[in-house]
Parts: sequence; C-alpha cells; structure tokens
Amino acid sequence: MSATIGSALAWWARTQPHAPAFVFEDETLDYATVEHWSSRFALRLQAEGVRPGDRVGLMAPNDVPWPIAAFGILKAGAVLVPLNSRFTAAELRKVLDDAGATAVVTDDSLVATATEAGASGSPVTVVPFADLTALREGDPETFRIDRGEEDPISVIFTSGSTGRSKGVVLTNRTLLNIVFEASLVEQGFHRGSTALLVLPLAFTPGLVWGMLMSTVLGGKLVIEKQLVPSRAVQLIEEHSVEAIFGVPLIYQAIAGAPEFADADLSSLSTAVVGGAAVPGALLEAWAKKDVALRQIYGMTEAGGIATSTPVSEFRDHPDSCGAGHIFTEVAVMTAAGELAAPGETGELVIKGPGVTPGYWESPDINAQVFRDGWLHSGDLGVCDEDGRIRFVDRLKDLIITGGINVSPVELEQVLAAIPGVGEVAVIAATDPKFGETPAAIIQASGDLTEEDVIREASKVLADFKVPRYVVLRDEPLPRLPSGKISKTDIRTEYADLVEHYQKVR
Repeated sequence: MSATIGSALAWWARTQPHAPAFVFEDETLDYATVEHWSSRFALRLQAEGVRPGDRVGLMAPNDVPWPIAAFGILKAGAVLVPLNSRFTAAELRKVLDDAGATAVVTDDSLVATATEAGASGSPVTVVPFADLTALREGDPETFRIDRGEEDPISVIFTSGSTGRSKGVVLTNRTLLNIVFEASLVEQGFHRGSTALLVLPLAFTPGLVWGMLMSTVLGGKLVIEKQLVPSRAVQLIEEHSVEAIFGVPLIYQAIAGAPEFADADLSSLSTAVVGGAAVPGALLEAWAKKDVALRQIYGMTEAGGIATSTPVSEFRDHPDSCGAGHIFTEVAVMTAAGELAAPGETGELVIKGPGVTPGYWESPDINAQVFRDGWLHSGDLGVCDEDGRIRFVDRLKDLIITGGINVSPVELEQVLAAIPGVGEVAVIAATDPKFGETPAAIIQASGDLTEEDVIREASKVLADFKVPRYVVLRDEPLPRLPSGKISKTDIRTEYADLVEHYQKVR
C-alpha cells in the first residue's frame, strides 16, 4: 500500500531529508527528523500494546512533539483521535468512550487530567510527552504499518458549535483527495509550499489543512502556539508564507498589528476565511495589501473546505463562497429533496471525493445525514443564477418569531457594522407573544448604548428582525478552539436571559 500519509512522509524524508517540515518559533524539524523520531515513537506505542486499528487520543496544545506524536500514532497503524487540550477529565472521558480509545498521548502538563479520565472508566494507557521527547535522539529508524486506503486513520470529533459532537472519519483516500483538489484550486498549496498555522493542530484546519496537507506536498508549516498578531506579520514576511486560513477574528487581529501597514505580504496567494461573515472594512484592509480574503463554506464532514470564492470574485461577490470546486459539488436542496431554484433558500448539500465516509459507529446518524449521494449539512443557503452559493444560517440557529424565520447571521452582519460593536452573537429568547424573539449579545466599546443599537438596526432591518433584547458586555464572547464564536456556550450562559434583562423595545 503506497497511497498513504506515511508513504508521503517517507518519500520526502528520503528525497529532501534536510528540508524544513515544521517550524515552531526558533525550532525547525526537518523531514528526516520527523520520519525517524515518529518511527521510534510508533515502536514505543507498539511496546505499550497499541495495535493496528486501535483508537489513540492525542491531547496537547501546539508544540514541537505534537506532529511527531500524531505521525507515530498513524505509523503504529492506530487511528488518531485529536483532542481539545482544554478538556476536563469528564469531557475527555466521554470522547475516549465514544471513540473506544485504548490509549491517550498527552502533554506532560495534562497527564493528571488524562490519568483521572482513564481511572473513571475502561482502562486507558496514558503516554506522556516525556516518553516521546526521550526518543528524539537515536539511530535512524523507518517504521510504519499502513492502513488500507479506505480504512479510518483519524476520527475528528466536531466542535459542537450547535450541539452534540460527532466523530468524523478520515481515511487515507479522503485525505489524499482533499490534498489533490486543493493543489488544483488553491495557488498556495503545491509541492514545497509554505503555510502559516495560528489555529490548534487538533482540529480540521490544523490537522488536515495544516499538518497533513503540508506533509503530503513536501512543504513547510510554520506553527504558532498562539496568535500574536505582530509576530504573525513578521512570519509571513520572513518565511514568504503562501497560505493562511482562519476565522475573521484572526485576520482582524493581524490587520490591527502596527507592522501590518508597511509589511510585504506579496507572497500570500491563498487567504481563506470562514466561520463568520467578513466585514467589508476587513476585506478592504487586506485588499490594500494585495491580498484577497475569500469566504469559504465547509465542515469537518466535507474535509473543512467545500467551496471558496474565486480570487477574481472576492470584491464583486464578497458574501458568496463560490460554486463548489473542481470535483466537489455544493447545491441547495428543498425540503422535498429537489434542487432549489436560484434565489430559493434551502439546505446546503455536498458531494465530492473529500466527503467523509461517515461518522464513527453511528449508523442511525449516517442514514440521516448521507442520503442519495449527498451530505446534508443542516445549514441553509441560497444560490444565484450562476450557481454561486451564499450561506444563510445554520438550520438549528433560525429564530422563529411570530411564525416568521429570522436568520441570526443576517442580524449579526448588520449589528457588527455599528460603531462600538466589537463581537456580536444573536440568539433566540423566549417570548409569550411571538414564541421567540431575537436577543443580541454584544461585546461593546466606547459609549455604545442599547438605544444606539436599536436605532441603527432599525435603519436596516424590518421591525420583526430588530432585537428586543440587547446585552452589552465588556468581556469577549466565548469561542471554540477553532476561533468560531460558541453559540452553545452563549445559550448556556444566557439561558435565563428573559428573567434578568428587560426588553429594550
């Protein structure tokens, strides 16, 4: 079996052993180091009893050992389960149980959490990073057990931005399909390309579009432990970074760095953004640097990115996320299971070679989500006459007020443009007259008042869309590790909103 992630790593380790693979601050791992170090760790896992097909968790923040641990798990023939490094023991235990994991590799600072989780259910072997770092030096070693092209190599549990998380299966075939298509449609991903990652390695952007994409292409991935805007600008220049990806918050932070105005960002040919709408001012800030910020639509189940705005259309169609990719189709489907007409809102559905074969051991959910060859996203969208897709909202997020559907995304876009509004999330509040009514949770600055919000929103929105509750706060809104605003956490925090806040209109 040669069409595997392990075979790609072995090839680059042999043909360009001293080429940089991963850069962490001032430390660079070349391909030979990654190959030999991860092989030694794979043998260590074997000695711990890990067998082909076993699920092995990896819980750690971005750091030098992370990719070595990930490759070591894959080379042992195991199934990599990337884990949120912020998990409590109870949260970790649930995911380990859902995955049927037998072992977890963890940062030394998280050993106590992993051990506590392991003691509260079926036995789990805890392997600390200390065991991994002890294997950094040693004789060259090339070892791997390849999984079949259709066998699971990773199970990525979705972030749960709207509810219960599910384990998305990734195979060698789907991963290589994602890389192949990306190399055809994104100039920033090609043999030997350089990308910058300021998101966690443990999620789809970091694992698939960062570590695995870069490795298959023999490229260089510059990995930051956390986003430091000024440093990010410097790294783009220093490494001639060609690709960067993230949520609008990341691009806003980088554009706000003092070094941004005079920086040479001409190397960037792929700058894609998802998770929230891109404010016009942010689009223009990057356009002035000759960088096209392009909206994407995707989900873990579709490899992360199913469609993106072409560079040629980022100014004229900034709210569009393209019309699919070369091999990936994205369409709008009605409740009757028919393709929607242009301008008609319906569910976004996806088919293509990067779509997951299904959720881990979830036949009932698979039957609901994968129908007639389409992945049903649960998101609402609309397409124009030329097939361009525009994301409308998440089906579960819709607010039904007086029998009328209201899209929180539409309201958030309007409210975000009001001076003094930093971050905003719109959720449903119960209402005795309308059933539900919009409530705006806003991180505010300056002298912004609730009256200001209502006055400005009323200039743009129909009366039934204007929020009846406005909550102004100083603290940033809660976010998922991916950088997206966590509606689940906001709904939990404001579950009793109507009891503690007065209507503003």
